[in-house]
Amino acid sequence: MPNSLRFRSAQTVFVLAITQLIGWGTTFDMLGVMGRIVAPDLGMANEMAFAGLTIMMLVSAIVGPATGRWLGRYGAARVLSAASLTFALGLCLLAVANGIILYAAAWIVIGIGGALGLSAPAYTAVVEREGMNGKRVIAALMLFTGLSSAIFWPVLSLLNEAVGWRLTFLICAGLQFFICLPLHLFALPKPIAAHVDGGAAEIAPVPLSKAAGRKAFLLIAATTTITTFITFGISPSLLEIFRQSGAAPALALQLGSARGVLGISARFLDMLLGRRGNPILSAAMGIGLMLISFLMMLAAGPSTPLLVTFVVLYGFGSGVMTVARALLPLALFSPREFGLQSARLSLPQNLANAIAPVVFTAILDRAGTGPALFAAAALAALSLTFVLMLMALLRGARAAQPSPAVS
Repeated sequence: MPNSLRFRSAQTVFVLAITQLIGWGTTFDMLGVMGRIVAPDLGMANEMAFAGLTIMMLVSAIVGPATGRWLGRYGAARVLSAASLTFALGLCLLAVANGIILYAAAWIVIGIGGALGLSAPAYTAVVEREGMNGKRVIAALMLFTGLSSAIFWPVLSLLNEAVGWRLTFLICAGLQFFICLPLHLFALPKPIAAHVDGGAAEIAPVPLSKAAGRKAFLLIAATTTITTFITFGISPSLLEIFRQSGAAPALALQLGSARGVLGISARFLDMLLGRRGNPILSAAMGIGLMLISFLMMLAAGPSTPLLVTFVVLYGFGSGVMTVARALLPLALFSPREFGLQSARLSLPQNLANAIAPVVFTAILDRAGTGPALFAAAALAALSLTFVLMLMALLRGARAAQPSPAVS
């Protein structure tokens, strides 16, 4: 690759890594530290505070189709810039919230920002600038964005102790306005025109009949939706799980931050595998590691070594599954179908994202760590079953292919 193209790629990753880190860290990941601090001051139960994430994901799901049209019309840089402004407004509303109405309104605004600025629009920005090389750059970008909680949980905790939660939210709004907005407007490289010939884009990795294709899609939808429900439900409550398991607040924060680092290491391994990696096998491995971590916590008594082992298994497993979830459609459908199938999968995934934090927070607060981990283990076992069914379906499809003629 020429040096000029390498520089463009590095610049794209640099800009989007910073803005996505701040985007996730000051919105979805933020309540992992701030939720139980804000709730009593606003006279709300903890699950009501975490319902902000539900509002965010529901609004993002509703605004998502419109975001796709805006990306095509205005380009990713302008849409991402609008996201930075929207996030800043939502965080300012959070800072002045005095009750549930303004709190909910703030999360509606943040949800609009999520549709405009998190994940899919950033990946669109990569493809606009990299063309067919976008997959490699997206993989590199995912390495950085997975660090959002590892970076922002300690930062938010320190800010809250120093200036309180209201000023902490105003500082987060300032990060969006003074860092993310200029980077989106002025630092992204100019898009390039990329055209893909139709031939290779139409070829699916595995030829499936219409009935088999529908079944494969449903299995992917079930697997990804369930694992999304687990990870999005567990993530905001992870610090509380550690505390209820006997960890001191400082240790709980360290373990929570380590989980993000382990997730990054899993994404790095997946990137190293490149084309040799198999998203279906990765999904099975990731779900299996998460299942083992939940069962281990249920079977053994709480201790520091147990919590460390749990973080290693769960962090690595969830990191592997994050990459697999994004690439599973490409393992079954042609590149031209990838966008359509991914968009269809986003509806159940966003619904799972929306309700999972409230469900797990309610279970944890009302029943304790054991029932919450049991629910996660049961869901992980169900998801692993669906992955194994998908493997069996693909083996059958490959076995049914006619053998190539021998000349």
